[in-house]
Amino acid sequence: MEKVFFQDWQTIGKVALTTITAFVTLFLFVRISGKRTLSKLNAFDFVVSIALGSTLSDMMLAVVPAAEGAAVLFLIILLQYTFAWLARSSSKMEKLINTVPKIVFYDNRFLEKTMAREAITKEEIYAAIRSSGTDQINDVKAVIMELNGSMTVVKKSSGSGVSSIDDLEIKD
Repeated sequence: MEKVFFQDWQTIGKVALTTITAFVTLFLFVRISGKRTLSKLNAFDFVVSIALGSTLSDMMLAVVPAAEGAAVLFLIILLQYTFAWLARSSSKMEKLINTVPKIVFYDNRFLEKTMAREAITKEEIYAAIRSSGTDQINDVKAVIMELNGSMTVVKKSSGSGVSSIDDLEIKD
């Protein structure tokens, strides 16, 4: 019968050592590469975070050797920066790599076609409005689905000037 709960002390020691090695390796790579590595600015960044976590897990459990795991971590981070650089340096590449924010609610009107394309329900929009601390839907100018999939609620009186919703295309 297979040992389910405990194999031996040598295996535990190996897992402990590989966990420390993997954690320190990822920590160093993240410190060197900067904040972008773990950001969730867009959907691709989210996928990178999952890939880093999956690789870290494989390294910790010694599924892959530490050097191979470190190479994978390095390549994932390098690819993320390459894609970010391409998006920054070319508007065509940015459109290919990144999505664009979509308005899903505007001036007391649900934009049904946009909601369908983004697979968003009215209840999810209501939840975003409640999460923003707004208790009256009439106080909402727009709800925008951002690049990373989160929703931003713009109140009618906000006028923050951070990003103009007029720059976004309102289609339905």
